Amino acid sequence: MITVGVEEEYFLVDPVTCLPVPLADEVRAAAGLGPIVDDQEVQSELLQSQIEVATPICSHLDEVGGHLLRLRHALGTAAEKNGCRIVATGTAPFRGPGPEPVTASARYLAMRSQAPQLVDEQLVSGMHVHVAVPDRARAVAVLNRIRPWLPVLVAMSANSPLWDGRDTGFASWRTVIFGRWPVSGPPPSFADSADHDRRVRVLLDSGAISDTGQIYWQARLSERYPTLEVRCTDVQLRADAAVMFVGLVRAMVSTALRAEETGEPPPDCPPERLQAANWYAARHGLSDLLMDPEGRCRRAGDVLARLLDSVTPALEEAGDDREVASLVHRLLQQGTPADLQRRVLAEGGTSALADLLISETVAP
Repeated sequence: MITVGVEEEYFLVDPVTCLPVPLADEVRAAAGLGPIVDDQEVQSELLQSQIEVATPICSHLDEVGGHLLRLRHALGTAAEKNGCRIVATGTAPFRGPGPEPVTASARYLAMRSQAPQLVDEQLVSGMHVHVAVPDRARAVAVLNRIRPWLPVLVAMSANSPLWDGRDTGFASWRTVIFGRWPVSGPPPSFADSADHDRRVRVLLDSGAISDTGQIYWQARLSERYPTLEVRCTDVQLRADAAVMFVGLVRAMVSTALRAEETGEPPPDCPPERLQAANWYAARHGLSDLLMDPEGRCRRAGDVLARLLDSVTPALEEAGDDREVASLVHRLLQQGTPADLQRRVLAEGGTSALADLLISETVAP
């Protein structure tokens, strides 16, 4: 069984105004003191109004779901003790008049010095799925094979339509915000692991990035773990939706590994087409046509059905097929979290949106 781990980022907000509040240190300390949360599972983020969790290594999707709910509830309790709440949304829907305080670490302070406006507007939260890979050579091969599907995951996960209290017109505004960093967006294709490492070294030597942690490609090789990290998705409003993406990503990696072993030719996906597909996915989510890996605009349901068909053997092998298929069907029936945010804000205003984000983040 291929193991997985998940990282999620949440905002800390005022329960009435839904404005971000810089209480990460207080909430992290309160959560870390409890008997149900290990200190290493809760980490600070770039901004003091955000907090990050990381699950242990998991083999089964029910483990993933259990850990995410445990961590969300523990942080929710800690946040409530400090007069705020956690919300799992890809952008903070409202912002205060001034910049959010940066966490006082040397790395984060250096980032603010290098790109102050980008850091001030880095009110975005994502979900990162780590999937174990046998070695770096096969990790690069898998990266090449899954990259055409990343825009589809962007569309499916869209959970960031709002910015400064207004509808951006994008389903995933987080994707646009994050795409402004020098090394970001869809990953390039690599000849092999040596080519990958050589090109990363050029980026480091140029000074464009100060460390490999600033490689913000939507999928990348992890420098800390023997994993491939898929990081294109907005953080999910509900924990069970996050579980769906873990199952899909693991199945995509497993399918790619099998294709590499059998010598199946890798897909041909030029960077300009992948970039266009990524923008299109961020713009529309699942509310319009969706670009498939060949660059054809098709009905979103048809593209998702094709994705499921391509990974069904891997899902069946892991015992994840029924759960993932059911959650994908729910997504197609109900729409993305971006669609839900828009409806609730239009019908009930700020207070209704705040209630939705707070309640759904810790929903069972």
